[in-house]
Amino acid sequence: MELPELHYSDCPTVEVTVTIAAWPDAVWALVSDIQLPARFSSEFLGAEWLDDVTSPAIGARFIGRNRHPAIGQWETTSTICDFEPGRRFGWVVGNTGEVSATWRFTLEPDGTGTRVTQWMQMGPAPSGINLAIDAMPDKESKILHRRLAEHRANMQATLAGIKELVEA
Repeated sequence: MELPELHYSDCPTVEVTVTIAAWPDAVWALVSDIQLPARFSSEFLGAEWLDDVTSPAIGARFIGRNRHPAIGQWETTSTICDFEPGRRFGWVVGNTGEVSATWRFTLEPDGTGTRVTQWMQMGPAPSGINLAIDAMPDKESKILHRRLAEHRANMQATLAGIKELVEA
């Protein structure tokens, strides 16, 4: 199967979904914990709230620390842009006027459990991946497919970890 052509300017996305045998309230504390994904991700190292904030709310900001073998370590500033307790938790990376990525968890009741989706979108503002694209513009689609696959793997690990914690 041939992969579709991707362009950063189109803001490519990836999402992963899992069903957890628990109600959304039991899952919410984990998906809204900015530190939790670091337990499962090979790239995300952790986060800290900024501006004396201690819990998520619209407009709250945090610093995220990341590591990737191709570019080393870096930090980003994120701002919560989507917050509905028990249902949605999302943030943008970068300044609200220059968003380099958007991330979101969505929880939906599903029978006797909760359908949890983690979604992310690249762009529209440049991010670290643009260094590789600028260096090899003829390989933009391949670079983006690889990066989305890395995100997918970390998202799958995060959701599997949340499922294991909640269902234990």
